Amino acid sequence: MSLNIEDIFEKEKYLFNMRPILNRDALFSDYSSDYLVPWEPTKYGQVKIRFRTAKNNVDHVYIIVNGDSHAMYKESTVGRFDYYEYILQLENELMVYFFEAEVGKIKCQYDLRGAVDNVDMNFFFEIRPGFSTPDWAKGAVFYQIYVDRFYNGDPSNDVLTGEYMYIGDKSVRVENWDKYPEQMGVREFYGGDLQGVLDKMDYLQSLGIDAIYFNPLFVSPSNHKYDIQDYDYIDPHFGRIVDDRGSLLEENQTENRFATRYINRVTNKKNLEASNELFIKVVEEAHRRGIKVILDGVFNHCGSFNKWLDRERIYENSEGYEKGAYVDENSPYRDFFKFFDENAWPYNGSYDGWWGHDTLPKMNYEGSQKLYDYILSMAEKWVRPPYNIDGWRLDVAADLGHSGEFNHHFWQDFRRVVKNANKDAIIIAEHYGDPSSWLQGNEWDTVMNYDAFMEPLTWFLTGMQKHSDDFRPDMLGNADAFWDAMVWNTAKFSAPSMYVSMNELSNHDHSRFLTRTNHKVGRVASLGPEAANEGVNKAVMREAVMVQMTWPGAPTIYYGDEAGVCGFTDPDNRRTYPWGHEDQDMIEFHRQMIRVHKENPEFKTGSYRELYRDYNVLCYGRFNRDEQSIIIINNNDHSKEMNIKFGWKVGAMDDCVVESIMYTDEAGFNTDRYTYIIDKGRLFIKLRAFCGIVLKVIRV
Repeated sequence: MSLNIEDIFEKEKYLFNMRPILNRDALFSDYSSDYLVPWEPTKYGQVKIRFRTAKNNVDHVYIIVNGDSHAMYKESTVGRFDYYEYILQLENELMVYFFEAEVGKIKCQYDLRGAVDNVDMNFFFEIRPGFSTPDWAKGAVFYQIYVDRFYNGDPSNDVLTGEYMYIGDKSVRVENWDKYPEQMGVREFYGGDLQGVLDKMDYLQSLGIDAIYFNPLFVSPSNHKYDIQDYDYIDPHFGRIVDDRGSLLEENQTENRFATRYINRVTNKKNLEASNELFIKVVEEAHRRGIKVILDGVFNHCGSFNKWLDRERIYENSEGYEKGAYVDENSPYRDFFKFFDENAWPYNGSYDGWWGHDTLPKMNYEGSQKLYDYILSMAEKWVRPPYNIDGWRLDVAADLGHSGEFNHHFWQDFRRVVKNANKDAIIIAEHYGDPSSWLQGNEWDTVMNYDAFMEPLTWFLTGMQKHSDDFRPDMLGNADAFWDAMVWNTAKFSAPSMYVSMNELSNHDHSRFLTRTNHKVGRVASLGPEAANEGVNKAVMREAVMVQMTWPGAPTIYYGDEAGVCGFTDPDNRRTYPWGHEDQDMIEFHRQMIRVHKENPEFKTGSYRELYRDYNVLCYGRFNRDEQSIIIINNNDHSKEMNIKFGWKVGAMDDCVVESIMYTDEAGFNTDRYTYIIDKGRLFIKLRAFCGIVLKVIRV
């Protein structure tokens, strides 16, 4: 019997249709509480690991844990999805795993990148038994305050012009709040203080923030206060000065031992205790409003004014203070610092400075158990009553100590001390590069998320380097580079760290994000401050905020970003908050995006997944079993039509509709509810130039 060509074609079509087809879009697992139960498993406990497939689509699912394969069993069917699970018995060691799905002879593996033909150990899932981070911090909205530039609530404590010398010149009290910072602005003071924070607490609460992160508050001679003078006390210039005696430096005086007004202000225990009392009041008021408080811990180095060194001879003749190590070779603090010349006393300036800066003496922990214990006591002191702060941000944390081994040892002890004193305190480190060796569950909780948030998003939306030092057209709108960076760097986090990572657009060390939207390369020294304000694109800024408030982690607003503040990198990024001439529309956009973030649980603790990519276009989903949202960013300077397949990926049904809950473009933003009909699991949508939209899935 012979077959004609039509018969052969029909037979081939029949055989093709009978072949098993694996729905790779439906495959899913991640670190969220839908797929890891409990979310943060304990040592020697059990954890239920889940994996999702399309309904009746696979024959077998396996989980490969530390190289051993285990069959998963079908736990449930919900809608058009099957959920497989495996109960894993944990020890007190790292567990790594990935998945493999089979249908017929077809096999597909699954790691942190999603469905792949071959897994890569760099993207294995990880469980670190016993590692947990505070629940309050997961998806919390932080607000960073650089105190001197926020609000002056108490002019009586202002640093005065000529009060003391620092880095070659005298302190300056700035009379005009709106003046741009000088290029060498370290000794300029605008008068912002803790009373100012108290005065603006209604505003902070109205934004909807969950936590305040303060730049350093301890006694220090600079406005940035990363050169700590006394770790035991809040600086009276930020706090309260109740005993104000002494003189300013005379015109020709350059030695701070004659700065008696300054010496009395910062060494007099009445002023120091009153300042600590005011800080207690700030924390109590914040807590009353449901707002946490985080302090900046500068423990790698201190300042040349520090009472243990006393290079400025401020404490040399002050009552109640020991001689500093700079002053006297018999000082009880001599081994707190490393000196290179043992024959230079008195007034030995040969100490080790961080990166060679003699104003930032590096602390010699390896040489002094007393120093080691004292700093740990400070870590504990401020998280305990009566101060009750809710955690630490750690400055240049990877630099502490003189070796990597010692560094890890210190941070392990630091965590033990802090968590024993306050188990809900968060530990966030400043870090660039791979943080994974510190995120093993026994040191830091998380990091300021430069590599898996600020940098990739900045490159994608602006093409700018985060200091505004470079513009790269090849990075602007480069969706491949964005997703590659995000996936690679996010893989360095396990679940406890990822959902509390500090996701910033700007901070005190980098140019303001709004300024990056003008694509101007340079700094205030070369371009002048006005250039930072010119040609900015507020629509791009709103796109960035939309991503910030819908991305996994803890979105962190740098004071004034929400009010339209611009600025090149340090010190121009430290401009004052523009009270009285804020960008009210930008403030309201932040307020509404924070509301959207907090009202939709998928944005705080849900899963996320890329849905679509194109030049200058981002599209991703945030979802849990009950709630699904889609975020689309069109960063092109023209409108864009898109056909987005999303239903299988985020767990939505083909016959659902989606509703806009936030929209922004060049004309502004709105929260009007527009609905879009889904056609066979696809969304057809056209977005205007520089547009962002948040769509919520509504089941019908």
